[in-house]
Amino acid sequence: MSARWRQAGAACLVVAGLALTGCASTQASNTQDPYEGYNRSMTKFNDTVDDAVLKPVATAYKTVTPSPVRTGVSNFFTNLGDLWSMVNHALQGNGEQTYNHMVRFTTNTVLGLGGLLDIATEMQVERNKQDFGLTLASWGVQPGPYLVLPFFGPSTVRDTLALPIDWQGYVLADLRPVSHRNSLMGLSLVSKRASLLDATDTLDAAALDRYTLIRDFYLKQRNPAANSSNDDNAGRVESFDD
Repeated sequence: MSARWRQAGAACLVVAGLALTGCASTQASNTQDPYEGYNRSMTKFNDTVDDAVLKPVATAYKTVTPSPVRTGVSNFFTNLGDLWSMVNHALQGNGEQTYNHMVRFTTNTVLGLGGLLDIATEMQVERNKQDFGLTLASWGVQPGPYLVLPFFGPSTVRDTLALPIDWQGYVLADLRPVSHRNSLMGLSLVSKRASLLDATDTLDAAALDRYTLIRDFYLKQRNPAANSSNDDNAGRVESFDD
């Protein structure tokens, strides 16, 4: 295991350990959310950062960037994610989904100008986004308590421990020079936040308890067993439109 893997894993364990230790005395109002006091506080912190930085930048990006360009940027990063989804489907033993995502990635990369065009979706090749947290779930690893991570947002103990693997599996993780990698990662973050502007505004206006709604939605989507009757939706947490 490389030094970078060890460092990423140690950092992730520290975050999870601090959250668990610091919040052990919090009264639970939900069996999956025993650290609700901490989680609500961290949610407020993340919302403050979002309101001060991410949302204004995403709003400006959406305002000045033509829609076709934004779509191309989103397609590019989603195409990179399809490659990691393919790996996780393979680890889960999902042969058909592994093949679908291989077709998606190769088709969009070759025919879609490096992923700027989503040709595979037009060909009706389905996408089922997966990550290593869901792979662990398929291996029988329980999610553990719900955790809200600084900057990352909703998670569980299982998903938190899977983050270093997900990072190492992402194509951009090894891109050099680092300045190029960081610029692309920043663009990916802004693009994703811009795509959620309308959805989060609707959520803020409609939800009586925004925290509870997001928590329950996240936990449901991250529990493949709970979605066994509708496998196409299992693990899809990137869309908040509904």
